[in-house]
Parts: sequence; C-alpha cells; structure tokens
Amino acid sequence: MKTKIITLSLLFIFLLTSGFGCKLVDQKTQEAMKPITLNYWRVWDGPDAFEEIFSAYKALHPFITINYRKLRYDEYENELLNALAEDRGPDIFSIHNTWLKKYKNKITPLPPTTTLAYPITQGTIKKEVIPQLRTTKSLNAKDIKNNFVNIVYRDVAGLIFNEATKKYEEKIYGLPLFVDTLAMYYNKDLFNNAGLAQSPAYWNNEFQQAVKKTTKQDTKGEIIQSGAGLGGSNNIERYSDILSVLMMQNGSVMADDDSGQVLFNKIPPSFKDQSYNPGLEALRFYTDFANPAKEVYSWNKNLDDSLNLFAQGKLAIMFGYSYHLATIRAQAPKLNFAITKLPQIKGNTPVNFANYWVETVSSKSQHLNEAWDFIQFATKAEQAKTYLDKAKRPTALRALINEQIDDDDMGVFAEQVLTAKSWYHGADSAAAEKMFAEMIDAAVLGQDKIETLINLAASKVQQTMNAGQ
Repeated sequence: MKTKIITLSLLFIFLLTSGFGCKLVDQKTQEAMKPITLNYWRVWDGPDAFEEIFSAYKALHPFITINYRKLRYDEYENELLNALAEDRGPDIFSIHNTWLKKYKNKITPLPPTTTLAYPITQGTIKKEVIPQLRTTKSLNAKDIKNNFVNIVYRDVAGLIFNEATKKYEEKIYGLPLFVDTLAMYYNKDLFNNAGLAQSPAYWNNEFQQAVKKTTKQDTKGEIIQSGAGLGGSNNIERYSDILSVLMMQNGSVMADDDSGQVLFNKIPPSFKDQSYNPGLEALRFYTDFANPAKEVYSWNKNLDDSLNLFAQGKLAIMFGYSYHLATIRAQAPKLNFAITKLPQIKGNTPVNFANYWVETVSSKSQHLNEAWDFIQFATKAEQAKTYLDKAKRPTALRALINEQIDDDDMGVFAEQVLTAKSWYHGADSAAAEKMFAEMIDAAVLGQDKIETLINLAASKVQQTMNAGQ
C-alpha cells in the first residue's frame, strides 16, 4: 500500500513540476492540483489513530498534506478560540456535540458539492497518470439520517436563510467519527461477595438492593466500600450526564431545541399526571444516595473520585464511557469487572446518553472544498472503522453497529447508540455543569426546598442558553 502511494505521489509530483501535466489539463484542473496543507486540530487521539485514513486519502489526493495536531483538553478550547480570532487557526477542528450551536458562526457548513483533482492512471502498454477534475455530491440531511444514528442529525443539522432564494435551507455543520454512550461498570467480585448473580437492568428495588448489599460502613459510620457512584457532584465522573439521563428517562424535557427554553424543572404538558415533576423526582432519586438518612446511602463528598475508587476495588458500580476503560485497565490490570447497559426505568422507552465530538471546518479556512472532502472521506464506514479499531471508540454509523456489538469492549456502548440522546447546555457547557453541581450539593445538604433548588438551577442554565443565541 505504502509503495503504491509513494509511486503515485512521485508520478503526480513529476506531472506538476515537469510541465508535462500542463499540456494535458486545463487551467482549472491545474489550479486544483496545487499542493496545499490542511491543518487539523483535535483532542484525545494521537496521529497514529488516523495513520491509515491519512495514507488512503493521500493516495487519492497526493497534492494534499494533512498536518495533525493533538492538544490537551484543558487548553484546547481557549487555544482554538484565540487561534481562530487571530487568523492562525486550523482548517479542520473537532468540537464537542454540545458546543455546535455556540460555534456556528465560526463554521462553514458542508457545501452541496466538492470538486477536487484525482490522479487517474490511463493506458494499457504505456501507463500515464492524468489528473481529472471531479465534482462529487456532498452528504445531505437525508443521508445523515440514513447513515448515522439519530442523535447526529439532531445535533449537526441546522437551518440557514438563503437571501437569494428567500428560503430556509438545511445545512450540515459537522460529522462525527464516533458516538460514545454512558454505561454501567460493575465489580464482579463485590457482586459475588454480596450474593448478586446479575447486574440490575432497571432503577428499581433490585438496583437499590444491590447498592445496599455492596455498601459497607465502619464502626464510626464512615463508608469504606460504596455500592454506587451516585448522589454527589465533583467526585463523581460525569455526574451531570448521569443526572441528565435520569431526568430524560423519567420523561423530563431538558430544553426546547427551537426556543432554547430550559425545561428540566417543568412538568411536560403531555404528562397525564400534572402533579408529577419528572426532573425534580430524578434529582430526588439521585441525591438519596448521598443522604445518610436513606437506606441507599452510599456516597459522600469525602470519598475519592468514583473512577479512582472503582479502580481501587472499593466501588461496586460506576457509570462511565468507553474512554474510561483504558484508564481502569491501566490503574488496575487485575480488577475483575464487567460493563453492562445503563439501567432504565421499567415500562418506559429506553433512553441513553450520548457524548461525542464532531469534525468541522473553520469559516476562515482557505481550503473549504478540500477540508470538507476529507471529513466526508474520513467518516465513511471503511475509513471510520480503522479509526474506531485503533482509538477504541463506539461507532456513529448505523452500518457498523452490528459488527461492533460483538466486540467485547465496545459492544455495550455500540448497542446503546440508537437510543442515545443529549441536550444543548448553552454558550458555556462547563458553567452549566457547575450549576448542576451546585444544585446537587445544595439538595444533599438540604439548604432549601428541592423545588426551589431545581428552579434556581434552571434559571442559571437559562442564562447560558440566552448567551449562546
């Protein structure tokens, strides 16, 4: 493969530099053949995860070089915003699915078509590489719905008003390489010791009994082994996602996509019982696990982070994503644990939680055509599969779900992607998460009525929504 790529590249470079190609192609094709570099910024994954994708793309387009840069998560967004503002930003960059609306004015949406030069080998006896200009139709909204899981279309599609036609047109702002989902990690040894033969599938009495049986306290009442990482905030991995999905499973509407109105503190109009507030009851259920007066008490602010505690073998149930798997194995290679689906509410439609990143193109890029062509290439099943295998991520593509379900590591996460949902947190997702933490902590301490606390949190999150519009 590498030999073929090198041969094609050398032939193509010769064509460009010798002047021979100029006799065979028109000026428009010659312009499309000029060497360019696409700067690509991401977090989490190193360039090795894209090695095969870059090589395959280089074989098709020898004149395009991709300069990949991995940044630390804690520096990424600040560096990205500064770079874009100073016109030194990347052509292609990765953003979290909850950031898309915030970044819309910094993104050029996917164009209807892309036009690039391709080196085509012609001739039988004497082979020649002749560049051809090809125009390819881009993915449209229907393709997104058909090819990707549901959450992707909801997040990446948006309407733009066309001044020329005086009509709204649906545009695509990004495409994902993967979609992760929240799952349940459980310690098999702690379950066996407690006489628990199976992991609980629902948030019912069975789950609560499992937590009670696997929680241990010393003579002073201090928790020395926790049944579940629930009830707290900053010392629980992805606490805001856990509480959000509990609310959503219970029937709460987190926010209205069209108006940007925060609704997780409201009773949905569709509810027959208008006295039952699903978001409030989910908050109450969650914080009960940090309430010493409750039978399910298994968590407090003095405990170590849930990920560390699980790796230490002192936590029976942890909720996490596929990316937590590598950390657990690195910290505790001998830990006897398993991963299973996120518990649901019995009788309700399954709801899982999506957490993923999308690849998009800067509005300041000088190579919009080539950048979007590469993203579409990289997110096709054949190429995406090489990334998923190396990066150990669950798929965003419907075509790869059944294949991944049989994977020992990714199977659970992939099985949940079809029912995965998310919600827009406003202009500052980190601030919205902090507001959830404040709400949780205040509810645990009983600082005010739970109705007051959830309403206060909703009003604060609303401010981030308004700022993002």
